[in-house]
Amino acid sequence: MILAIVLFAVTYVLLLVFPKFRPFIALGSALVFICTGTLPFDRILAYVNLNVLLMLVGTMGLVALLIESKMPNKLADMLLNRVPNVKWAIVVLSVFAGVVSAFIDNVATVLMIAPIALAIAKKLDINPVGMIIAIAVSSNLQGAATLVGDTTSIMLGGYAGMDFLDFFWFMGRPGIFFAVELGALFAALLLLFIFRKEKGKVDSVEVTEVRDYVPSVLMLASILLLIAASFIPGRPEITNGLICVSLFAVGLIIKAVRSRSVKALVPTLKEIDLATIGILFGMFLVVGGITEAGVVQAIADLFTQISGGNLFVIYTILTWFSVLISAFVDNIPYVATMLPVAQGIALTLGINPTLLYYGLISGATLGGNLTPVGASANITGIGILRKAGYTVKNKDFFRIGIPFTLAAVIPAYIYFWIFFR
Repeated sequence: MILAIVLFAVTYVLLLVFPKFRPFIALGSALVFICTGTLPFDRILAYVNLNVLLMLVGTMGLVALLIESKMPNKLADMLLNRVPNVKWAIVVLSVFAGVVSAFIDNVATVLMIAPIALAIAKKLDINPVGMIIAIAVSSNLQGAATLVGDTTSIMLGGYAGMDFLDFFWFMGRPGIFFAVELGALFAALLLLFIFRKEKGKVDSVEVTEVRDYVPSVLMLASILLLIAASFIPGRPEITNGLICVSLFAVGLIIKAVRSRSVKALVPTLKEIDLATIGILFGMFLVVGGITEAGVVQAIADLFTQISGGNLFVIYTILTWFSVLISAFVDNIPYVATMLPVAQGIALTLGINPTLLYYGLISGATLGGNLTPVGASANITGIGILRKAGYTVKNKDFFRIGIPFTLAAVIPAYIYFWIFFR
């Protein structure tokens, strides 16, 4: 067990110190776990969740095609033409970013919507910093709302055996979707208060033209098929992954036929985030190694001892510890590590692990909004502002990020305890 703990600790330190090399670190660490025998060779496949990896690849590809079609831009333009002033423009764009990010990667959402905010700010001669930050934190908020909204959601679905509909209704109760939306409601009210003085009028904008509706149809089809698959008893474990990858393949074939060139597929394929896939694949094996060595159960036992076996204390510690850690640490390796821990705690207490899963996911997803570097969406938004010539001070971010996080996490925290304790 000592060797596994040392290897795991070194892996995490390297992930923190060398963020640009995280895929290589995760994969290299996994190889060390295998070569040292900490993770038996015949147990490798047991810890690699192929369904999760396929869902990620397929969803990323469908999102890339959707962005190319400019459908999200058209929807944003249509919304903007219906707001009375800057305050409502900021809130509407932020809420729209949240809704979009429930189905599309957070970074992609920011890249789509931030330029619209910059254009509005330029027309009205106002500082866009607060507007872009609001869009970034909102896009990070709703990733946990649906099965395809964020990598952590896909990981939760794969680990807990949850389907698309389970995020809406689970164990005979309203699911995580409604907890996230409750948090989003309070966060939107907070934004209305923060930007209450922004009353400048917003001129109407030209609606973006969409000429290709195939990606929109494919995205809608993926959602409908994921829903339909949830009703099929005894379906293969990789069903959801196959659905997403197959529809992405259909999109690629249609694009190649239309353009009469395979080279036209290269820009779309480049949007597949191989770094994230690599990190996740490696972390599956790393977590498998520490599980085989008994480390995961030891951590679960430690949580149980600290809390005195009190479920409320465990749930509280897990949720807010996740918020704090995710403010500084990439939530993908963290969630990959802690999902088995949450299950181990539940086994020790003899309870259903759902409450602990939800506390972990909500805390890890929303905690990134505490700091400018806590989430990729925040880093992307700040980068866009920097390129546009605007400086983002920490106080500018904290003014929105900290109260936004609390406004979103606290209602969800209470919600989960009420419905799933």
